[in-house]
Amino acid sequence: MSSSSAASAAKPPMRDALVAAAFQLFLERGYEQTTVDDIVALAGVGRRSFFRYFPSKEDVVFPDHERCLADMTAFLAASGEQDEPVRRVCDAARLVLRMYAENPAFSVQRYRLTKQVPGLRAYELSVVWRYERALAEYLRARLAGRPDGTLRADVIAAAVVAAHNNALRSWLRSDGKGDADAWVDHALGYVQTAFARPEPGPAAPAAAPAPAAPAARTGVGTWPERPDDVVVLVTRRDAPLWRMVRELEAALGRS
Repeated sequence: MSSSSAASAAKPPMRDALVAAAFQLFLERGYEQTTVDDIVALAGVGRRSFFRYFPSKEDVVFPDHERCLADMTAFLAASGEQDEPVRRVCDAARLVLRMYAENPAFSVQRYRLTKQVPGLRAYELSVVWRYERALAEYLRARLAGRPDGTLRADVIAAAVVAAHNNALRSWLRSDGKGDADAWVDHALGYVQTAFARPEPGPAAPAAAPAPAAPAARTGVGTWPERPDDVVVLVTRRDAPLWRMVRELEAALGRS
């Protein structure tokens, strides 16, 4: 292999080079003080190359979210009827965690930067909302036709995002040194306990035959064989209260 080919192979892809240059400048100068021109100058490319990969300076801070959102959408679309919906969206959220865990140092660096820049926090909220919307759309389709299906879908999607982000931020605050998977599994476990259908257990033993119903005494109630038996009184809607009481007493043999 020639020296020029070796140098080309060793050179990081342009997209990665732009991200590396941007964060180097953000750390040295600050986010607000760094321009796109500064980034492309350090990366050794033109402005057109930057905008080929990133629509704005904000997007270079979150370079992998579009890919992750596409992966999540495809994962949910590949679901089958046998997949329990709540467990499925929890597994989809773990794809986001995997993206962060691929490069802990970069994720921690981005977390610190985002905390310092209000514009980036707002941008991050818009990204989170897109994840939540993808989860909610999947759940709405799976829960369609059920009572409060849309409400339930939206609540579960919000709960999944809240639980995932709580654990993710705890991991980031530890400088990426903790067990991110364990923290996220623990947080999402709360969501599954609250909303997921329970796994089918072993078949219950056959119930004993129900005892024969006691004979009716008056045609308007049943005689209580035991003190905790239930008495059913059938009467007209417009019957006066005193008549219902008298009929009940007659059924109980207290006339």
